[in-house]
Amino acid sequence: MIKNIKTYTVLFSGRVQGVGFRYFTITAAEQFNMKGFVKNVQDGKVEIICQGGEEELKPFIEELKKGPAFSVITEVLIKEIPENKQYNSFEIKY
Repeated sequence: MIKNIKTYTVLFSGRVQGVGFRYFTITAAEQFNMKGFVKNVQDGKVEIICQGGEEELKPFIEELKKGPAFSVITEVLIKEIPENKQYNSFEIKY
């Protein structure tokens, strides 16, 4: 069991839909052992709920800031959220 488990909501703005951003996120989540989900939001943003060890969260978010090849990220909003829910996997929500 990982200690210091934190949950963050991360909102990406810019050209982040239709460029493979959710699949890029899934790959990064596997690499950094994250749990939670990624989904497109109606206003054109991508929202990520990520849960994991404090040591893995920062490099995971830094990796996401690079984005897939055709993405253009203009803004990243990161907020820690008090989450009682324990996520078991990382998935794309539609």
